Amino acid sequence: MKSRKELKNEVKDLFKGNWGQAIKLTIIPVILQILLSLLIVGTATVIIIYLAYYSGSSNILNVNNSHSGGGNGFGSPVGSILMSMIFIGINFTFLDWLRTKNADFKALKGTFSVFSKHHFISVLVLYILVSVFTVLWSLLFIIPGIIKSFSYSQTYLIYKDFSVQDTEDVNYLDYITESRKLMDGHKFELFVLKLSFIGWDMLALLTFGIGNIWLVPYKTATYVAFYKNLVEEQKPAYYSELTRSTTVSK
Repeated sequence: MKSRKELKNEVKDLFKGNWGQAIKLTIIPVILQILLSLLIVGTATVIIIYLAYYSGSSNILNVNNSHSGGGNGFGSPVGSILMSMIFIGINFTFLDWLRTKNADFKALKGTFSVFSKHHFISVLVLYILVSVFTVLWSLLFIIPGIIKSFSYSQTYLIYKDFSVQDTEDVNYLDYITESRKLMDGHKFELFVLKLSFIGWDMLALLTFGIGNIWLVPYKTATYVAFYKNLVEEQKPAYYSELTRSTTVSK
């Protein structure tokens, strides 16, 4: 298994001379995240100013009551699903890029690659199943839910690989099971890999998310490289067939 440094260097080498393509691939969700960050900061600022001028207990009580029945229960889950679907499509594109080393693709098409007749329903069903299973495990306390989220983390990329082969005898639960098997003994490695980006995440936060323009493609591609390396190490014959199929499809 490649080290964290080797995985990151693989992505850096891939992006050499192609950072613009990598940024274009992830720019839409990054912009949405930046706007959300600015909205949160702006809202917090307004609330602080309001409370500073109207700090009476009765006014504070009125503010709390005015928001108690609000919320955007519809918008938030829908937005979360759409953002997840976009990132899954980006992951698909990064996986092809890492394998073929070919940066000659349309970034916008890659960003929305999941929103197609071939992928949309399958990915949506997988998203629902993974979410339900993770929530159910979380009911046993938070830690089991976190562990299972790492177990299921490769589900979508496994689906992507099998969809290239047009395998008909594989159902949705098989993708989740295969992810669990693939991550057996490797969950902590992925956890540490994610932790290694915390410093960069903090710097990006200090720039109100602007740093994510460069960080998000770097992180996302590194996590995809982790999957690619897992498949190479554990299933060399399977990987060879997949790369051959991907190259032909290109």
